[in-house]
Amino acid sequence: MSPKPQASQLKRRIGPGLLTAYGVGVMVGAGIYVLVGTVAAEAGLYAPLAFLLAGLIAAPSALSYAELSTRIPEAAGEAAYVEAGTGSRFLGLLVGLAIVAGGTLSAAAVLRGGAGYLIGVVDVPFAVAVVGLGLALIAVALVGVLESLAVAALFTVVEVGGLALVIWSGWHAPVSPDFLSPAEPYFPGIGVAATLAFFAFIGFEDIVNMAEEVKRPERTLPIAIIASLVITTLLYAGVTITAVRAVPLENLVGSERPLALVFEAGGGPVAVLSAIAVAAALNGVLAQIVMAARVLFGLGKRGGFLGLFHHAHPRFGTPVLATLLIGGAVLGASLALPVADLAGVTSTILLVVFALVNGALILLKRRTPQAPFRIADWVPVAGLVFAVLALLAFALGGVS
Repeated sequence: MSPKPQASQLKRRIGPGLLTAYGVGVMVGAGIYVLVGTVAAEAGLYAPLAFLLAGLIAAPSALSYAELSTRIPEAAGEAAYVEAGTGSRFLGLLVGLAIVAGGTLSAAAVLRGGAGYLIGVVDVPFAVAVVGLGLALIAVALVGVLESLAVAALFTVVEVGGLALVIWSGWHAPVSPDFLSPAEPYFPGIGVAATLAFFAFIGFEDIVNMAEEVKRPERTLPIAIIASLVITTLLYAGVTITAVRAVPLENLVGSERPLALVFEAGGGPVAVLSAIAVAAALNGVLAQIVMAARVLFGLGKRGGFLGLFHHAHPRFGTPVLATLLIGGAVLGASLALPVADLAGVTSTILLVVFALVNGALILLKRRTPQAPFRIADWVPVAGLVFAVLALLAFALGGVS
């Protein structure tokens, strides 16, 4: 008996507003609530500069993704781009699996951070918080993409509001003595911090993997990618400046709840921001689970051992098996590894992928110059160079 048509098709239900909210949500939820202390440990008061450098590293690649998403609007995203650019199906498969791994580790890092904020509000064991939050998000991801993105959009409003509260509170807090007497910048440390801060920009690349569920992808995808990157960069600039201004470095460095410290310094109740940070984590984890499952779905289209993942539920229209596998892996990794390790590995994986994706676009532009959305030829070259330089800085910095 032949399968129903919808068994291998996703439903096109997403517009530019909801997709932009998804992008902002996964980027903001991907680390800013938990990474500020880790970045400050490397860059000190120059943590805002590290976040700015991370944004500059990400910008050319984001534009490359915008063009590629209109050339090849597939759920497998990066895997399809690299395969089309290099002609190597095997390399495309490796890139796709790397994206799945990166999304899984990213979600695990954010889930750990969210659980850390949650146990500051609710007296439950850390493992219980991780598993409880994780299972709830897996259930939402299984129900449907529109439902998942609607929940994500609600979380996005909450978490962006939380960052606005942090900025407001930080500017009303007494100025830290460290901020008044800054030390000389240590540029190798700033470089390493930028690669860690890059983790907080993870998300724009997830947008392209929703291509098969987007209305008018040739228009919607570039708008959402560019808008989400601009919005998050502005938010990060404000947040990191207020963090190093309001909280002494010795308190900020290594804190599992760095933005709660900023909020407290301005007189705000820590419980409020902790609750918002949990919402941010939920958003980041949900978005990464949804994305990684779509990549597995897209890879399954190519057949082979991944073919079993190229099936959507006839009622929900979601890749159920892929979602369950990713969700289980997220839970396991979040219970086993600390945030810094998860962030470092994820950033390394994605920088390698960005280098390959930019290289693929360079090759595609030479063969087929025209595209529904076209960027200047130098942009993917810059994206490739920035990704390689960031990888070198990460390697030389010796951060695991």
